[in-house]
Amino acid sequence: MIRREARLRREYIYRKSVEEKQRAIEEKRQRVKAAIDDNKAIPTELRDEAIDLLKDTKWGGQINEVDDEYRWAGTKDPKVVITTSRDPSSKLKAFAKEMRLVFPNAQRMNRGNYDLKMLVQSCRGNDVTDFVVLNETRGVPDGITVCHLPFGPTAFFTIQNVVMRHDIPDSGHMSEQFPHLIFNNLNSKVGQRLTSVLKHLFPVPKPGSSRIMTFDNQEDFISFRHHTWKKGEGGDIELTEVGPRFELKPYKILRGTLDNLGAAETEWALRPYMNSAGKKQQLSTGPVDLGDE
Repeated sequence: MIRREARLRREYIYRKSVEEKQRAIEEKRQRVKAAIDDNKAIPTELRDEAIDLLKDTKWGGQINEVDDEYRWAGTKDPKVVITTSRDPSSKLKAFAKEMRLVFPNAQRMNRGNYDLKMLVQSCRGNDVTDFVVLNETRGVPDGITVCHLPFGPTAFFTIQNVVMRHDIPDSGHMSEQFPHLIFNNLNSKVGQRLTSVLKHLFPVPKPGSSRIMTFDNQEDFISFRHHTWKKGEGGDIELTEVGPRFELKPYKILRGTLDNLGAAETEWALRPYMNSAGKKQQLSTGPVDLGDE
């Protein structure tokens, strides 16, 4: 079983490397085409290979997603397992219970003394699609990790300004309908990647669902809000906040799972303070700004 998982992992990494090469070639081709269409000079670094890029139409002018981790999403409902760090406080336990209600079809697991590697392997063997870990500092929830199975990616977020359901005035009833999702101002490559990670935690909603969850990015803080709606008198739409509410701050995306963090490749990492130009170039594949390129 271990050898089979290792082989599948190697095959996955190889397919992802092929996909990255295709994406790099396509981006160069688009830059050359844009320069020609605008009657501008071809970028200096692309002049030697410009003719070959335009001749090579092997991929039909599109990036070929060889091994997109979410290509089967929507064919069946996701299966989410939520757990916490060891020895959770009462507040973290309450937050985990509320997060279980946020994700339809989710199950909450008591961490106990189980090792994360063991839990991930168990979830993988039971066809769990996403493994979510909640963390805290001094009794305050401050972190969430979303690990997509079987091979990744794994996204790390900090959590701020957590407000529980019972602390929201006039909070509505917690509906169990599959929610409609709103993602606002997540337009960059990193933002789109995070959108894929978050939206596939939820099943496809029915058109008549009155449950709405919003992920609104403002200055790289993603505000999460949970509402239900109904038609009031005169046909106006009335929104009722259900909760919980909090802000997410992404800081790392790995191409791997929690049981092989040492071997996982860093797809993107937040590095807000850099003095070296060489280090700044590392962000060329994933800008810090989630809204704009």
